[in-house]
Amino acid sequence: MTEILIGRNDDTSVSLDPRYGNRHGMIAGATGTGKSVSLMALAEGFSKLGVPCFLADAKGDLAGLSMPAGEPGDKLKARLDKLHLTDWKPQANPVIFWDIYGKLGHPVRATISEMGPTLLGRIMELNDTQEGVLEVIFKVADDQGWLLLDLPDLRAMLGFASENAKDISAHYGLISTQSIAAIQRALLKLEQDGADQFFGEPALELPDLMRQDMSGRGVINVLAADQLILKPRLYSTFLLWLLSELFEQLPEVGDLDQPKLVFFFDEAHLLFDDAPPALQQRVEQVVRLIRSKGVGVYFCSQNPDDVPGNILGQLGNRVQHALRAFTPRDQKAVKAAAETFVANPKLNVSEAITQLGVGEALASTLRDGGVPSPVERVLVTTPTARIGAITDAERTMVRQRSPVGGKYDTPINRESAAEILAQRASTKAADPQTIGRPAPGGAATKEEPGWTDAVRDALLGTNRRQGMIEAMAKSASRAVGSKLGQQIVRGVLGGIFGGKR
Repeated sequence: MTEILIGRNDDTSVSLDPRYGNRHGMIAGATGTGKSVSLMALAEGFSKLGVPCFLADAKGDLAGLSMPAGEPGDKLKARLDKLHLTDWKPQANPVIFWDIYGKLGHPVRATISEMGPTLLGRIMELNDTQEGVLEVIFKVADDQGWLLLDLPDLRAMLGFASENAKDISAHYGLISTQSIAAIQRALLKLEQDGADQFFGEPALELPDLMRQDMSGRGVINVLAADQLILKPRLYSTFLLWLLSELFEQLPEVGDLDQPKLVFFFDEAHLLFDDAPPALQQRVEQVVRLIRSKGVGVYFCSQNPDDVPGNILGQLGNRVQHALRAFTPRDQKAVKAAAETFVANPKLNVSEAITQLGVGEALASTLRDGGVPSPVERVLVTTPTARIGAITDAERTMVRQRSPVGGKYDTPINRESAAEILAQRASTKAADPQTIGRPAPGGAATKEEPGWTDAVRDALLGTNRRQGMIEAMAKSASRAVGSKLGQQIVRGVLGGIFGGKR
């Protein structure tokens, strides 16, 4: 089976065996050292094997995968000679553009229910108590059969919970109006960050990320993340949600000849910064077990120690670009990166990491039996697609050819919690038993009695029942014969009508 070339040196080459593509990997290195090119080379290699990929484009340069590279100049020809790439020719890859905000690609949506209270609580930066209240609200919606699809649904449920906090607390556990108010404020902030465009329908369906084109090449799904990266929690939580969805929905397949999907997680440190231990444990569990679902996860970051050690130890395929040891933290990162590779007697890894040029890397992959190969210093291969950004016209052309545009470009708003609760409120307001509700214009009508009418009827009575005055007068008349009775009558009537004793 064809392997994916990572790089070559004078003595040997380093390639990734597709059989171990689902054993995950790491691409690390300082800014400007060539991480994006390595990522593109791997994604292009998987695509040629028919394996779909998903990656986030934080800087806009990965969109070049959709366009062929230009004709090679002298510099590129020299590089191709060093890599022994005699059959290299410019070629575009099948690409589908996605964008949470719907501007640079097809809208990516998920429902509130799919996201769940745990990940949603992390986006909104809720504390444990507030997250517990959110879980209760989700449970109430589930028990009532009310769909939570978008932010208006969640807002409506929060309002319902606030109005019925006492009853809900009695059945599901204590919830406070203060916690509900805090969640409402966090929801407002989330909406201002643009999350209202992410939550809704039609929700993303995983088979649309796992496509092949007509020639059998795997489609590369490119998520525009240049704006999304400015909202780190939304960015990382979205990618974690997508990874969790893959884990929960895909069947167990064991070890395949090649992965079913490869997931590239760029700016990986955003996933773990300020993440609570429970969330880190969840990520570790997903990364460890999703291998058996045929999914490979590749983290991309500046320093290897951006990824927790218990996850880093599961990343068998490694591409390490240059690190600069200018600070104590950098020196520690260099040492940590060097120690994670299988030693090569011909190579001083710690020194090599700081001496690598742009486009060079230290690489090690899993070989027969899943055993890591000794680390090698290599010149990284060159993608056949364009390295760099594309024009708006080129992006528009790719979008127009997309097979999923008609499915996701138009939003859908079906009946869910917001509509159901609004209808309940409207029905309650129209109930003829309701009193005290002013009619339009501020005056009470015959059909909608006001507070004054209700008081008059209670005191003076109607044709169907006697009023308070009539009842009290009848009772008092029986005592009129005595002096005490006379005082009572005067007292009661005088108090009501404003008279004096």
